[in-house]
Order: sequence, then structure tokens, then C-alpha cells
Amino acid sequence: MNDTLAVPGARLHYELRGSGPLIVLVGAPMDATAFAPLADRLAADGHTVLTTDPRGINRSPLDNPEQDSTPPLRADDLGRLLAHLDAGPATVLGSSGGALTALALAENHPGQVHTVIAHEPPLVELLDDRDELHAGTADIIATHLAGDGPGAWRKFLAQANISMPDEVFAMVFGGDRAPQQAADEHRWFTHELGPGTRWRPDLDALRTGPARIVVGIGEQSSGQLCDRASRALAAELGTEPVLFPGDHTGFVDEPDRFAERLRKVLSGGRPGGASWSSQP
Repeated sequence: MNDTLAVPGARLHYELRGSGPLIVLVGAPMDATAFAPLADRLAADGHTVLTTDPRGINRSPLDNPEQDSTPPLRADDLGRLLAHLDAGPATVLGSSGGALTALALAENHPGQVHTVIAHEPPLVELLDDRDELHAGTADIIATHLAGDGPGAWRKFLAQANISMPDEVFAMVFGGDRAPQQAADEHRWFTHELGPGTRWRPDLDALRTGPARIVVGIGEQSSGQLCDRASRALAAELGTEPVLFPGDHTGFVDEPDRFAERLRKVLSGGRPGGASWSSQP
């Protein structure tokens, strides 16, 4: 089922699949489309799966396109969506900026979530070199605003410590952008990247709240910015991170293995009997 919900300042596109215990898959700026393969597998496995386009992205238009996108604002949207569906408390898997959304939901709407899997949250504020990283983010945004889209992406990938062969970079970030893709990228650079990387969760609220917080990291993300930030969050929460298949977008590239790992996490089992933080 596809539908929309009016929320303050926006209309949210959302999709429901399957039946059974509710799992919410949320990204930022990734929209519902990116989660479709994983959502299909989880729905086939006996879950109701909710996905959504975050406000201002793709099919979720804003009344004011100049409004910044912050984790608490997106969490409020998700809370309203769960209330509308009368579907909580939920398991919420958030990836990247969506992990920030999921953490903000647990912090500000604890009654609507019982488990958060925060997959590679870019929590720059938890890192010792945050001042340098914030300066780098400002330069990335300025490069985009100057009209150098590929240059902005190169700086972003360098700061994130993500390597990409030139031919792959040209395929992903070169050439003309489809109008919606260009609009979503512009919004992310100008109204989401900065506010997101400057957001710091209330760690005490996460430690003492009712939700179980699982910190997820891609097996292939070692040394990357989100790997460092995720490990910093896990250390602050006194837990061990869980390794998921693939890298920052493992749920897109390896949905079968990712779904299998997620099922084990939700059941409380550990892959192969090993420590969560070890390689499978």
C-alpha cells in the first residue's frame, strides 16, 4: 500500500508491505525506493514493513523548500506516521542520516519504539576531530553551491574515507542528473548535511530509555567516518557494535544477507555464535 500523510509543513509519502510485527526502514536522504529489496524480504518473512520518503525528498514535498531537515524534525514526522497507523511501538532500522532519525525517535518519542538499529550514524559530534570535520563539511557545501557537484562529492567521499575507483565515480556522480535526483542532492547538501552532522543525541536519554539500541556497522566500512562515529556511539552506550554485511549501503547491495543478519539481531542471536563485533 502506498499513501501520503499530511504533517506540519509537509506531506509524507509512505509504503506498507506484509503483515506481522512492524519494522520501519528509514534513511536520510535515502527514500523508500532504496529499501525496497530489503523490505520485500522482511515482508515475505512475516513482518509489516514501513518505508517512507523523508520530508523534502522525492515524493514528500515541503511547504517551505528552504526548511532545514534535522533528526528531531524527521523523528517527529515518523512519530506522527506511527500514530496515524496506530502501529507502534516498532522496531526501527535507520541507516546513515536515517540512523540519526531513529535515535531521535527513541530520545523524543520513547513510547513508539522498542528497538533501534542505528546503522552507521554520521555522529560527527562524538568524534575528537569534530571541529576539523565541521570545517570540511562547510567546504563541501560551499563547493556544491559554487556549482561544482562532482567536486563536492569528491570532497565528501574523501572526508568520509570512502574509496571509489574513478570509473565508478564517473558512473555514479558524473554526467547529467535526473531532475528529481538533482533536487534531492541539492536539498541534502544545503539543508540536511550540515544540521545532521552537528546534531548530538541525548546520550543519557538513550542509555536510560526503554528502547534497545543496537549500533550497526558494515563489515566493509572499517576506518570510514561512519565506522568511527558508530564505534564512538557504541562506546558511549556501553555496548558492542554489530557487523552487518557490506558497507555503508549493504542493505542495498546485499539484501538477502542483510535481512538474515537483521533477523538474528532481532531474535537476540549472534551470527555463528561469535561476538557481535567480530567478523562472521
